[in-house]
Amino acid sequence: MATNHHCSFLRHSPLFSSPWRTKKLSPNPSRVGFCRASAQYEPEEPDPLLRAALTSAWIRDQESRRSDPLFIDTYAGGLLSSDECLHLHSTSVSELYRYRLATKFIDERLQQLLSTSDQFRQIVLLSDGMDTRPYRLNWPRLSVIYDLSPERAFALGTKRLQVIGAKTSRNCLLFHFPNDSRNLHETLCKNGFNGNQPSLWMLQGLPLPCLNSFEELLLLISSLAMKGSIFFGELRIPSDWMISCTKKEWLENVFLRHGFRGSIVKYSEVAGNSELDPDTGFEASGSILFVAEQLRVSDAQVSCAV
Repeated sequence: MATNHHCSFLRHSPLFSSPWRTKKLSPNPSRVGFCRASAQYEPEEPDPLLRAALTSAWIRDQESRRSDPLFIDTYAGGLLSSDECLHLHSTSVSELYRYRLATKFIDERLQQLLSTSDQFRQIVLLSDGMDTRPYRLNWPRLSVIYDLSPERAFALGTKRLQVIGAKTSRNCLLFHFPNDSRNLHETLCKNGFNGNQPSLWMLQGLPLPCLNSFEELLLLISSLAMKGSIFFGELRIPSDWMISCTKKEWLENVFLRHGFRGSIVKYSEVAGNSELDPDTGFEASGSILFVAEQLRVSDAQVSCAV
């Protein structure tokens, strides 16, 4: 008889507790697109998570204005006020290049997976709160997108996107959940997530302040994602996450511990024939691009087998 390999505490605790948290947030999800948006408000105090989301939006907007862009985000500019644009241009060149390549990689991999299989209709975006992919990408009919991200950034982004008329594709649902909500496993399932169907999980921008945060994220995905589901994106790896091994060894080991087969994708491969110099040092930075496949069965699959 199959046994459940997942930790029960995932059902009762937040995905992680961020040291940058600025106020207590409601654990209730918000559905946007066809229904109401989450609470809308302007930030009342400096918020590093909000600034990070705005910086990423600024990079996407700048890239979209180039004559030969790696990707196009027609909504990114609508997320920024004129004052914010004046203060966000100090982003380092290496950080700007890295983010451009990561966004290109994720966009292309996501579109490839969606176009080559009609099974992936559950998509979970682990984002910074201002991910415009639900609006700017062409989603298959009956796609359900779950956005897990910081609430303040998502609320402000939703407010500004509504002003410029951004909408999700027809017959596509978008749900938002604050990333520090309690009972994420239960909340996702109550809002239609099905562990007996394949899913795609994309990581870019979700704050992971410590290694334990990433381990908890892997436990959550491993418990929810059906065998054969795909987890991919960009991961920031502080030096203290790895002790005495290479990034490749560390990635493979940490993924295997949680039931995934993971591999690194080089930034130089994504750069390809673009004007970006593949030797700029992306591979030596504190970030990696990765793709991982779920090898275990989900909790839902275990329940069906019992």
